[in-house]
Amino acid sequence: MNTIEITYRYDGVEASLRTRPADAEAARQRLNDGNRAFAELFTRHDEGLRVSRRVIPVDPHDLGLLPSGDAPQQRPFAAVLGCADARVPVELIFNEGPNDLFVVRVAGNTLGEDVRGSLNYAIDHLGDNLKLIAVLGHSGCGAVTAAVDVFLDPAGYFALASKHAIRAMVDRLLFIVEASAKKMAEAFGPDISRHPNYREALIEVAVVSNAALSANTLQREVERRHAHAVSTAYGVYLLAERTIWAPRRATDDVLGLASPPDDPLGFVEFGDAVLRSRRIVNLIGS
Repeated sequence: MNTIEITYRYDGVEASLRTRPADAEAARQRLNDGNRAFAELFTRHDEGLRVSRRVIPVDPHDLGLLPSGDAPQQRPFAAVLGCADARVPVELIFNEGPNDLFVVRVAGNTLGEDVRGSLNYAIDHLGDNLKLIAVLGHSGCGAVTAAVDVFLDPAGYFALASKHAIRAMVDRLLFIVEASAKKMAEAFGPDISRHPNYREALIEVAVVSNAALSANTLQREVERRHAHAVSTAYGVYLLAERTIWAPRRATDDVLGLASPPDDPLGFVEFGDAVLRSRRIVNLIGS
């Protein structure tokens, strides 16, 4: 039987502190490299390798495994806003260990007040260690799917009347679903809504658009708080492929976390990149 082994390992209490990325670009590259390493584990498994192994080094300082017995200090180099979906194990898919990532998870990775408060804490109190805030959606997101279904059949909204928390989540996502549907109609014509794969394509377009818009919003929050060493990024974790998908303007490269658009023209070009990406074209054609 083929097996996959992922091991967290430390080599003694005298080990020096693990190196942290020097800047935001290095932090983003480390996360992208980590995701590639994670995905390759499963590629080797699918190719028939008997045992696929990955060792993630753990710094004993980050687990409190020091002779002094002192509690470890927080020193994550990146914060990640992800979905609450249990199929998205954030540290694993980025090949990171304890104290590497400050993770905030909520259904639909939406920017409610509690989420903003948690991320503002990270910006204000994690010091020079924090270099990057990444917004990570995932394919087939249930929260986005709920918003798409309400958009396609508004009568379904009434079923949420007594479910205040769920309704609030859907309300936050409806704007991006409506904008995604408008973009698809402009690109493919009004009859695109009759395509048999329209619902699935709209979900995927809305998922990545939600991540990019949230990353843009957080970048403005970072700038407002004068955290000049911190940048933001967005991406979508593809459950089947185990890779990060992030269409971006001016390139056909879609793998790995990307910087969000920073102005209205940038969002127009971002939308064009999403719709010409192979993932969407394979669903509804060019």
